[in-house]
Amino acid sequence: MPTGSTEAERAPDQDREALKRHRWLFRAVARRRNPRLRRTDITVTDERVVKRAVKAAALGNAMEWFDFGIYSYLAVTIGKVFFPGGSDTTSLLSSFATFAVAFLVRPLGGAYFGPLGDHIGRKKVLALTMIMMALGTFCIGLIPSYDTIGFWSPTLLILFRLIQGFSTGGEYGGASTFIAEYAPDKKRGFFGSFLELGTLIGYTGAAGIVLLLTTLLGDDAMNSWAWRLPFLIAGPLGLVGLYLRVRLDETPAFQKFEASHTHSATGSVVEAEGEFSHLSENAPKKKLGEIFAQQWPTLILCIALVGAYNITDYMLLSYMPTYLTDTLHYEESHGLLILLGAMIALMCVISSVGKLNDRYGRKPLLMAGMLGFFLLAIPAFLLVKQGTILTVCLGMALLGLCLVCLLGTMSAALPALFPTNVRYGSLSIGYNLAVSLFGGTTPLVITALMDAFGNNVMVPAYYTMGAALVGVIAVACMKETAQQPLDGSPPSVATKEEAVELITAQTQEPRF
Repeated sequence: MPTGSTEAERAPDQDREALKRHRWLFRAVARRRNPRLRRTDITVTDERVVKRAVKAAALGNAMEWFDFGIYSYLAVTIGKVFFPGGSDTTSLLSSFATFAVAFLVRPLGGAYFGPLGDHIGRKKVLALTMIMMALGTFCIGLIPSYDTIGFWSPTLLILFRLIQGFSTGGEYGGASTFIAEYAPDKKRGFFGSFLELGTLIGYTGAAGIVLLLTTLLGDDAMNSWAWRLPFLIAGPLGLVGLYLRVRLDETPAFQKFEASHTHSATGSVVEAEGEFSHLSENAPKKKLGEIFAQQWPTLILCIALVGAYNITDYMLLSYMPTYLTDTLHYEESHGLLILLGAMIALMCVISSVGKLNDRYGRKPLLMAGMLGFFLLAIPAFLLVKQGTILTVCLGMALLGLCLVCLLGTMSAALPALFPTNVRYGSLSIGYNLAVSLFGGTTPLVITALMDAFGNNVMVPAYYTMGAALVGVIAVACMKETAQQPLDGSPPSVATKEEAVELITAQTQEPRF
């Protein structure tokens, strides 16, 4: 046999032997980085497994936000179907109020699904949220109009919006935690950006279908029956998303956390009971109490970050079509078409932003986005106010450039704020409190403020600037987490060579 072939075949065995020789160093490094860890190794990820997990989580997230985005893009039509009485402004406010209702229960969903995900695992909870979202969205498409059943029509709409909101409470925290715990430390920003890519795909799909139906069928058909079609699509899409999620394995970080707490106890009965106390039925409630008692400073920081981020996000991706149509009197199809172009542009660059925050840090990218909104909101809305295709596109481009700095970074920055044992619960609670108070109410608040100030078209810019100022302060207060292990988890690397390099860098040479 040729010598080259023998050496090639021998190389993998040599790598394995090298790793065995350095295993004690792996443990020493892991304990040094996080003293609370017990007998754990550096995690060497399998790139194929990581990519499969990221794709499944991102696609499932896309389907969730497709379901959720449909409502915002059909807000004007829904106002006419379910709230026909009064002026156009009253119908639109009623529609946005129902939109905001789903956000009122999101903290409850986060408080339920988050600790449950820390108790039974990320995978099972993400499958459950997918089922609930698909069911709630599908049922909205079946509700008779106000003209048919009167008061019961908006009542049923609110009920199914509550189901949507409750399920969404466990979605972002779980999906971002899932990807963060699978990704290697030096690529967490890159892989995390695909979660928001999934969000944009969901919103783009929803806006595209609404635009297609409006263009082909016209306003009369949309107000009569065609508005139901996007909601009914949620049924089969939900089954696809469920299939993708149930095929996933649990995250390595959670598996190691579970293994460290469920090994056989050799001590007394009291010690054994303590060993398995995290498996009791009351564990999620205890976890919830632990989150508020121990994590409250980080929760406040998370709420400030997410509040600023979501106001800018919902302003651009949810409210802007209505702003262009209802305030600037654009054709509904034109507003959606411009938004579609903006979202496609964001999708093209978001993974590059993920790579940038891996290289330069989360804080510089987040600060750039927040400062961009604070400084460019007024110029952007002045451009949009001009009303021509060119100026509207330029204004949207300025806002989109600021937003993509946040979109491509937040999904990696937020999970790193909390330790593994309470990460899903803490992030779900903090994220959904912020979204409930600030994000989901953005269209309603802006519409009400504009009505109160005589339809001042610059109100959205001022509201965005206020949110961005809070975001600047929050980013200044957060710690840099790029290329660092998650709190409560061992270092995670992409290759064996990187593991050996990490060991070499952190192990002092013996002196004689």
